[in-house]
Amino acid sequence: MDKTTYKAHVTAAFDRAAGSYDRMGVTFFTPMGRRLVERAAPQPGQRVLDVGCGRGACLFHAAALVGDQGRVLGIDIAPAMIEEARKEAADLGIANVELRVMDGEFPDLPARSFDVVTGSYSLIFFPEARAALPRYAELLADGGRIAFTSPVFDDDAFPFLPPVFTELIPRSLLENLPPQWRPEELQKRFNSWLAQEADLRRALESAGFHEVEITDEPVDLVAPSGEAWVAWSHTQGMRLLWEHLPDDDRERLRVRLTGALDEMRHDGGPLSIETPVRYVTATVAR
Repeated sequence: MDKTTYKAHVTAAFDRAAGSYDRMGVTFFTPMGRRLVERAAPQPGQRVLDVGCGRGACLFHAAALVGDQGRVLGIDIAPAMIEEARKEAADLGIANVELRVMDGEFPDLPARSFDVVTGSYSLIFFPEARAALPRYAELLADGGRIAFTSPVFDDDAFPFLPPVFTELIPRSLLENLPPQWRPEELQKRFNSWLAQEADLRRALESAGFHEVEITDEPVDLVAPSGEAWVAWSHTQGMRLLWEHLPDDDRERLRVRLTGALDEMRHDGGPLSIETPVRYVTATVAR
């Protein structure tokens, strides 16, 4: 699968999901985004670029921190995501946010025009994220910071899912995916550099960053039920798995996940899964 085809699939998947993305009673992306912004620590009056902004998990918290004298630009490859975020900014009366459709792997923006770059669960979708890192370094002013999140990968996980789901998704089922969408192929092509801290640190330092900090922290993923989680999973990166499974396997996986996740609930309460997240921050080396 060439990069153009892959990006077209990703764009279309998130366009279709935009209307309900992060709005189905499941909490994960918003607390993760807020924590990432806390780690990035934008100051009043600063300029922030949020890459793969979705519907604003990082965007709106960053806008509050930089205040009226600062500005936040959110970019996303999916036009429907940008439209939804734009509506939300208008509804909230947030005036220091701008939104543009743009491929985050190739940001067409002026050099040294930002103080902070954030990207929550977005770099993992770039075919050549390591090659994009120097472009972000160029966008940052002296002393600027990059901050992004990724899953804490293991070797067998579908790349856009937390590893906790590896044991819940039968390996035999994943083998029925088209070869280019199997976990090992996606990991090899896109995310292997994120799995090992030493590789990640080298990639950032080679791109022009220093003071690299890599911290794994849990985020509670909370859903009302297994059924609610499965419905929500169609609105995020796992949609790429659902859409490429044969119909029978899709139904098998739905039943398996719904049952397994409901078994993890306590006394009929909500499903809560402690999900490890990798937070990465670094400063441009000038």
